[in-house]
Amino acid sequence: MSLAFYATHSTFSDPGELADRYADLPRDAAGLARTSRDLLVHRLEGDLFGHTHPDDRLHNDAETRYIDDILRILVARNDAPLHLRREVGDRFVGTCRDFSLLHCSFLRQAGIPARIRSGFADYFGSDGFHCDHVVTEYWDEERGWLFADAQLADPGITAHWNADFDPMDVPRDRFLVAGKAWRAIREGGADPRTFGLHPPEQGPFWGERFVAGNIRLDLAALNKVETLLWDEWGLDEGKPGTPLSAAARELYDRAALVAGDEVSFEAARKLFTEDDTLRTPKTVLCSAPYNGPSRVTLR
Repeated sequence: MSLAFYATHSTFSDPGELADRYADLPRDAAGLARTSRDLLVHRLEGDLFGHTHPDDRLHNDAETRYIDDILRILVARNDAPLHLRREVGDRFVGTCRDFSLLHCSFLRQAGIPARIRSGFADYFGSDGFHCDHVVTEYWDEERGWLFADAQLADPGITAHWNADFDPMDVPRDRFLVAGKAWRAIREGGADPRTFGLHPPEQGPFWGERFVAGNIRLDLAALNKVETLLWDEWGLDEGKPGTPLSAAARELYDRAALVAGDEVSFEAARKLFTEDDTLRTPKTVLCSAPYNGPSRVTLR
């Protein structure tokens, strides 16, 4: 049942009326990851490409939740077939979530079970720090669920980050899903200051409160609700960087057991549908990095 669930589109991954644009895409996971990479550029990668993103794209592209809307933006900038690499000025300016969701959309369209996973990567330059990140998890008939990082699918980007692994098989000790990161802190004695959007000296978005937020995002994605990374709901009261309450810790202790490397489909569905704090509501608080907070009603 779970493989069939993940082989079909969510509201977020569905290309809708632009599905015919997928006709000429590769049929393998690696080829589809490279296609995603060649259509998108990360909003923080301008210097890597010798390019300055226009402010409107830098601020607004990554606020696009749904793949059909991302495709409309891409087609408007360059109407070439999707399998053809875009110059950086024609690309969608997104985040890791967008690389992974587009890859996931391609995979599902090809009938390959896929889901996105929120967690923390140790391969983005800061020694000992685990950076907020999203990857694709896809089904390999021989080996089961594997992590793929479509953001690394360009060899030049892989080399820039000195990633010494196959981006289509990211080691599970290099990318920790949110529940695994939480358990490393709560049970394994890991330093919470080494998990977040950035190290503590750069701002408040780190530690157990931030990891808890990623558990919420990951559990939602396991249920094919692939929100923006700054969509918020069900938060324990408190400012970024402050400790969670004992009740919130207990909730995320339970949720971390579900949103780990080994996922029980039934448990993930049950927890998400029955817990009012963890289930994504129809309207979320979008704390957009550039555009500020707003209430957004999802499709």
